[in-house]
Amino acid sequence: MKSNGDQKIKEKGAELLQFILLTMILFGFWLIMSGMWQVKFLVVGFAASLVIAWVTRPLLRIPSQTVPNKNYLAFNLPYLKLLAYVPWLLWEIIKANIDVVKLVLDPKMPISPAIITFEKSMSNPIAHVFLANSITLTPGTVTVDLKDGIYHVHAITEQAARSLVPAEGEGDMSKRVADLFNEKPANSGKGSAV
Repeated sequence: MKSNGDQKIKEKGAELLQFILLTMILFGFWLIMSGMWQVKFLVVGFAASLVIAWVTRPLLRIPSQTVPNKNYLAFNLPYLKLLAYVPWLLWEIIKANIDVVKLVLDPKMPISPAIITFEKSMSNPIAHVFLANSITLTPGTVTVDLKDGIYHVHAITEQAARSLVPAEGEGDMSKRVADLFNEKPANSGKGSAV
């Protein structure tokens, strides 16, 4: 079992890595926007990036929604797992686009819009953001509200609603996001349509 001191060292290391990453992102953005490549401008741009990263450092600690005194770091993402999740999400977006095109081209316009509500308990707020944005990126569904792990989603068809909140179990997207962030399934993700 790890000692408290080892955990603190690991957390400080993660914060330092996040600080360096943010500094590099800001400096890269400064280079792109300024186009100045003389040494004096590079020094000023790097110094400004360091100061901004230092000042905004506390804003990048995001408190847990369910675990007291636990913080998550904004850039501490499962980058390797994202390599598998992003292609899956792109495929879901393509499939949803095809479904929406079929709806638009059908002369009967067989839409059945609904607001569905479901709960997904995850302690990492970044996981909630990923799930809400993944839902919104998929055509035919829009995350309208998210508070305390309760999602309100507008779905253009009953089929789109059922894919998020099936009659049995939980939707594939919410399962994948929970797996992405190593969240344990605390509830079934069941919801209701309004």
